[in-house]
Amino acid sequence: MPSFRAQRINEEVRREVETIITTAVKDPGLRGMVSVVRAEVTRDLAHAKIYISVYGEKAQMEDAIEGLARANGFIRRELAQRLELRRVPELHFVADDSIAYAATM
Repeated sequence: MPSFRAQRINEEVRREVETIITTAVKDPGLRGMVSVVRAEVTRDLAHAKIYISVYGEKAQMEDAIEGLARANGFIRRELAQRLELRRVPELHFVADDSIAYAATM
């Protein structure tokens, strides 16, 4: 179980990345409703897995992951300006279909 500090950093990164994606990223690949489900930051703050969910078809999910990969540098720069961390983690976007799976249940 992650420590309190790690949980706080994970939640802060998740919240800020979701805000950046919804307000600042202008990529045509991000169609539909894109939401950040969770973020997992390593202990040394070098890497972060960002789990993305897209409401829509599987093709929209793949387009969203590609669009976020293109905007990775921009998102990381915005994250550095908004958070006061020693180092800004390298972002890795991962598709998460848990919301769609729950809806089919």
